[in-house]
Amino acid sequence: MSRSRRNTVRLVVAGGGTGGHTYPALTTVQAVTRILNERGTTLDATWFGTSTGLENRIARENGIPFRALAAGKVRRSLRPSALARTALDMLKVPFGIAQAVASLARHRPDAVLSTGGYVAVPVGLAARLTGRRLVMHEQIITLGLANRVLARFATAIAVSHPSSLNTLPPRARRRAVVTGNPIRPALLGGRRAAAHVDYGLDPILPLVYVTGGAQGSAQINRLLAQVLPDLLEHCQILHQCGPDNHDAVRASAASLPAALAHRYHLVPYVSGNLADVYAAAALVVARSGAGTLAELTALSLPSVLIPLVPTAGHEQQRGAEALQDAGAAVALVGEQATGERLREVLLPLLKDPGRLADMRQAARALGRPDAARQLAELVIAHTPAGRR
Repeated sequence: MSRSRRNTVRLVVAGGGTGGHTYPALTTVQAVTRILNERGTTLDATWFGTSTGLENRIARENGIPFRALAAGKVRRSLRPSALARTALDMLKVPFGIAQAVASLARHRPDAVLSTGGYVAVPVGLAARLTGRRLVMHEQIITLGLANRVLARFATAIAVSHPSSLNTLPPRARRRAVVTGNPIRPALLGGRRAAAHVDYGLDPILPLVYVTGGAQGSAQINRLLAQVLPDLLEHCQILHQCGPDNHDAVRASAASLPAALAHRYHLVPYVSGNLADVYAAAALVVARSGAGTLAELTALSLPSVLIPLVPTAGHEQQRGAEALQDAGAAVALVGEQATGERLREVLLPLLKDPGRLADMRQAARALGRPDAARQLAELVIAHTPAGRR
């Protein structure tokens, strides 16, 4: 074996479809690269996914070679149109497996990292067929459909929450470790004062950051509108409403009293300075996707969570309730997600710094800010670099 080959780790990454699968994969690849570079080794990574998936764009934007595969999505709806589309998609799976087997046989990776999503299935099965080591990561508390398949033969299994261990097949548990869900390292270095400058915030008033995710949430926007004047008596609010909702939400807020209007800061999207916003926030109102929960706990942020319902396996509800049970959040689930209930929860919290401090401490106990490094080390341990 040549010296250059010995000093290079070859990794195939499979996962995508949504940001919940894609961004943990990207963060982990970046962590593997940093660790290997510290040890005088380089990473040769190739990302496998669908040509139309988010993973295609993210891989290319970050300079990671991308290989498009055929993959089939299982839709949980029983509507005839959904069943027909699922049946057609299942015809793609054997072809996707054949593509992945050929690619893995040619590329000969040292390991395969799967972060879930339906595209991970053909690559994971190909890893099994070609004798490649498969490291699987699950972001949510219960196993996703793809990872339920792959867990039975994955070389190593990483989960984000200790309770996830009980959802694994019994034989798989001895191959499992709790790493947490990787978050971007940049989020850990936020500057409170920078957010004050960027958004014209009052450094004295507590800041509530309200977000429905990148696209916004019509439900959260509606609930907030119902209680906005009452809340602004006690805090300032930075509201990420989503680009498509911005004009409507701004028009709705135009009737705020002048004495309160300057405390409401409406933006369509928070991007490059999210770390600063988190650093400035006293409390966050948000959905409860796996990535959001990982960020909130890693940054020790109290939260009021309004899960998206329904989701596959009720994953957002389970995640929100797990944080609530630990004392780190309040969950408004189903019929509890009303404007009146939001008011009843937020006003006492804003008036009780001691309880917010307790919630912050509970979130900190759940947080795993080093999750990316932990998962990266697990991947490396199953390559020649980890055995040298």
